[in-house]
Amino acid sequence: MSTPTVPPEHTALLGAVQAVLRPLAELLVARGLPYAQAEERLKAAYVQAARDAALRATPEALPHRLVSRLSTATGINRREVGRLLAEPDASSGLRPSMALRVFERWRTDPDYLNGRGQPQILRRQGVAPSFEALAAQVSRDVHPRSVLDDMVRLKLVEWEADADTVTLRQSAFVPDADTAKLMAYLGANVGDHLSAAVENVGGLQPRHFEQAIWADGLTLDLARELRAIIEAQWKLLSQALVPEIQRRIDGIEAAGLTPDARVRVGVYMYSQQDDGRPAAQDQEGKPHA
Repeated sequence: MSTPTVPPEHTALLGAVQAVLRPLAELLVARGLPYAQAEERLKAAYVQAARDAALRATPEALPHRLVSRLSTATGINRREVGRLLAEPDASSGLRPSMALRVFERWRTDPDYLNGRGQPQILRRQGVAPSFEALAAQVSRDVHPRSVLDDMVRLKLVEWEADADTVTLRQSAFVPDADTAKLMAYLGANVGDHLSAAVENVGGLQPRHFEQAIWADGLTLDLARELRAIIEAQWKLLSQALVPEIQRRIDGIEAAGLTPDARVRVGVYMYSQQDDGRPAAQDQEGKPHA
């Protein structure tokens, strides 16, 4: 039996997917989001995209047949498709990461709180109360040292090597309003940019405006200097565009028309050093002002 060949278009598409997923995966790992939660979101998006396409093609499709069609289109089994259609946000019920579970246990378990109700400073090893015992109470599937290393990476705890003690950082994993806004901007801006690119590749007419300039052979200082030029050009564009958009919105309202569309216009710049680090980092990996 011959092995089915992968269509060249799928090979190219998977290359594009890898390029898109890599920075997203870096963000998820940096923020401690478990793979299972990201996988659930991807499966739900797959099913929703297939559902929208199927209903556009056959609006009168019967529900039981729709599940089979979505399973065939996505490769996800029928039971999972049915679950995702019934519970589109089922990811909220998934278990948090091991690091977050230990964090929450430490913050709330009376055995690990002091007389003021604050998390104790724990010995790294030994009988309870110790970090080793705490991690084992949450799960024995992961070695306590691996849990500690991950919590240090996520800045959830501080490990004092000389005293071999671990201190909980209580403010960790409590996002402030600015962080929530940044995540919302990320989803909205990148989501719309990716939607424009996907629809352009799909041949939608008229095409969305999508242009970019790429250059290498630069010095790190020049890459940084280009930001000032781009910021100045963006200021000019926004100063001209925002009043014009508002003038047209006012015209729609004055005419008594019903708005039925939206638009997002943006400019971005990304620069990278030859070793793969962002140009905004210095030699020690610290952000550059």
